Amino acid sequence: MTQNLTYRGPKIALFEPDIPQNTAAIIRTCACLGTKLEIIEPCGFLLSDKRFKRVVMDYMNKSQIKFYKSTDHFFSLKKNQRIILMTTKASISYTKFKFKDNDTILFGRESAGVPEKIHKVVNYRLKIPMKNKMRSLNIASSVAITLAESLRQINII
Repeated sequence: MTQNLTYRGPKIALFEPDIPQNTAAIIRTCACLGTKLEIIEPCGFLLSDKRFKRVVMDYMNKSQIKFYKSTDHFFSLKKNQRIILMTTKASISYTKFKFKDNDTILFGRESAGVPEKIHKVVNYRLKIPMKNKMRSLNIASSVAITLAESLRQINII
């Protein structure tokens, strides 16, 4: 996909996604809201997977997606940029955080989150508060919730 040099807004990053339907739903959300998506490989599925294609439909062609071959590649290109990790292990709510234009909002793998070494190198760790000590939201829902708030704060939506 092509690089838009006038892009304004946060970017969503997925760490080694492993559920094709979730990634496809996130691609659709990012396409519809005009947000760049970054995927840190390896993915746990092929982009030709029929489950992925069923959900992504034609939104893949309407998306701005950048792939990184590894975590090291991702972080080497993100020097001097804010990376916000969304995690159930955080103590700060996303609603109490001030998002900025060029933030990268990172989401972990559905099955395992991110390794501890990533927790140590990100700038901020945030959570979506949940009732009754529930374990977690679906990643596609989490992306939509967090992305909408960041876009609202930056006055893009």
